[in-house]
Amino acid sequence: MIELRPFEGLGSANHGWLDAHHHFSFGGYHDPARVNWGSLRVWNDDTILPGQGFPTHPHSDMEIVTYVRKGAITHRDNQGNEGRTESGDVQVMSAGTGIEHSEYNLEDNDTQIFQIWIVPDERGGEPSWGARPFPKNDRAGTFVPLASGTANDNDALPIRSNARVLGATIKAGESVTYDVADASRHLYLVPAQGRIQVEHVEAKARDGVAITGTQTVTVTALEDSEVVLVDAA
Repeated sequence: MIELRPFEGLGSANHGWLDAHHHFSFGGYHDPARVNWGSLRVWNDDTILPGQGFPTHPHSDMEIVTYVRKGAITHRDNQGNEGRTESGDVQVMSAGTGIEHSEYNLEDNDTQIFQIWIVPDERGGEPSWGARPFPKNDRAGTFVPLASGTANDNDALPIRSNARVLGATIKAGESVTYDVADASRHLYLVPAQGRIQVEHVEAKARDGVAITGTQTVTVTALEDSEVVLVDAA
């Protein structure tokens, strides 16, 4: 099964400083058919104005992955962690028993992020945060694990869930194939840039593609593209 979820049809909320689009139910947007996709609970597409951001607020029992599409985001939390994550790179916050953090765009231009929430396999655990640069050349023509709870994804940031977040850059006319461990798993793919085709379904930048019931997925770039994929139980 492959379902296209066009960007124009997503839930949305414009707060002035924040223009948010929701692939799944979030905040004031609720669609009973789109509450989650397996253990993938949230995929928000956020544009944050310069000098603006999310003031300190709490989280618990959630794996929160932030993929920066444009600009940079600066993180601070009550565990003493602080860092700036730039375009194309990833940060992971395992909220565990509870953490308070803020996220701000301290840049001169808009920052655009994908914020991805994945339900952990177990509740609790020590809160943690980490970030890592992933040069796009390392993702050319293949899916590279960026955050993962799967064994042997040694270079990926760890998450406490049976899930993987992967990135790939694909040149126009080329294809990338991803092998799924089990056809019952839930895949969700969003082009950060470009235009792609997944089997018979065409998707442009910021569209969502929900996939299940297959053990092989082939993504063809109709123009130079950068894609983010979540593989969740």
